[in-house]
Amino acid sequence: MVKPPEGRTTVNVSDAVERRVSIRAFKSETPPEQTVREILQAAARAPSGGNLQPWRVYGLAGAPLAELKREVAANPFGETPEYDVYPPNLWDPFRTRRFLNGEDLYATLGIPREDKPARLRQLAKNGELFGAPVGLFFCLDRKLGPPQWSDVGMYMQTVMLLAVERGLDTCPQEYWARYPQTLARLLNLPEDHMVFSGMALGWRDESAPINTLRSARDPFETWAELRGFD
Repeated sequence: MVKPPEGRTTVNVSDAVERRVSIRAFKSETPPEQTVREILQAAARAPSGGNLQPWRVYGLAGAPLAELKREVAANPFGETPEYDVYPPNLWDPFRTRRFLNGEDLYATLGIPREDKPARLRQLAKNGELFGAPVGLFFCLDRKLGPPQWSDVGMYMQTVMLLAVERGLDTCPQEYWARYPQTLARLLNLPEDHMVFSGMALGWRDESAPINTLRSARDPFETWAELRGFD
């Protein structure tokens, strides 16, 4: 077993996977910059086809993050995204899974289906990173293809598990694909790069009912087969 750095306890990978959930209410305290740097740097050991390392990452806190939140609040309808987060006319079983997840989320808040204003107010909290003190934004060269998008996704998963190791919580947010122009300007993003996703980072608010949500997973037999085993 690799010996952990002094002052840090070892976290079992299975435990980290189990603990990691999308947190949607954070405390206001900001993690140390060094901790955020360590997480992002260590995550660069994530798999990368051909070692292209396509990820480009920006971390915002304090005044820069507050400026982003102000601009998003002034433009709640967003901009033209560079890609569709979900395919148009989503079909089953994906449509049903997404529907049920939304219903479970709003149920934690006691928001009924017919209360559209309340649901829209909750949706708008994405633009506030759910109160998280750190916003991470993951970008890549738009000329790269789906395999490199997969690499960025694996990098993000590694970030989330390393955050768990340090007692922090996250929420990956493709919501930020709705603000490509705003983010490109505020991040001074190279013209050939696009915003893939954002991520809220911080400590969860244990008292928030929405943080009790654990999205369902289908049974193993629904999506997997094992063949050729004795």
